[in-house]
Amino acid sequence: MSHSVVVGIDGSAQSAAAAEWAAQEAHRRGLGLRMVHVAGAEVDALDRDLRGGRPVPEPVTAIRDRVTAALPGLEVSLEILPGNAAETLAVSRRAEVLVLGSRGVGGFAGLLVGSVGLRAAARATCPVVLVRAGADGRGGSPGDVVVGVEGDRPCDPVLAFAFRHAADTGAVLRAVESRNTSHGPYSTEAPVEQREIGESLAAAERQRLRDALARWREKYPEVRTEADVCPWSPARALVEASRSASLVVLGRRLARHPMAGPRLGPVAVSVLHHAHSPVAVVPHD
Repeated sequence: MSHSVVVGIDGSAQSAAAAEWAAQEAHRRGLGLRMVHVAGAEVDALDRDLRGGRPVPEPVTAIRDRVTAALPGLEVSLEILPGNAAETLAVSRRAEVLVLGSRGVGGFAGLLVGSVGLRAAARATCPVVLVRAGADGRGGSPGDVVVGVEGDRPCDPVLAFAFRHAADTGAVLRAVESRNTSHGPYSTEAPVEQREIGESLAAAERQRLRDALARWREKYPEVRTEADVCPWSPARALVEASRSASLVVLGRRLARHPMAGPRLGPVAVSVLHHAHSPVAVVPHD
């Protein structure tokens, strides 16, 4: 299982949802599923539990048992790692995808993503997917795969992840770009000429976005794509799009300077906290 889908579990409903999402992703990719429980401060007591024949907490084994029962052909491992949860999970360098519950045990109500999820999403070298139990959106059903795009400079790793997931799940890929424009939106009370100019410019921008996706549409001809250019802020555009999405995909730029610490931009933080669907954060240069 050197290349696998890794999921962090702590026995919470959030991590159970993450484990189910990760298991389906591993099954689609033909990979193993590596379930990780980070003991942290519990490690000394856990060592005693290991000697006593109880290797993991019962809620954690219950999650594993549900996953293996649902997908009996899936190769699953469960292990306990000592140390800080965010640091330990974020260094899963050989993982294809790292999946976490959006808020674990002990999180604050109202914060949809806890500190572990945020730090892991900022540090991991592989894509990180944050899954929230009881999300308002389409969850694991075949809703749109929404990807945030800058049409002038589309990011290949982000589009590659989004197109592959759409192809694997049979979903529509919806590319969303936020672009402030001077032409709209216009109300129906605006002069006809003004509305026509605005509509023409909006159509040209959507075509520019479709052109930016052309290479990926050729690579994944089975994926139906939609291009949406909107005047909202990037965070609002993606959060609104997440209402009917099965997954929102956005990018995180890797630190260019060796002294620069890993960080998430304000758009990513806002989307992670407010999205109605799982969110994938894909690192890129």
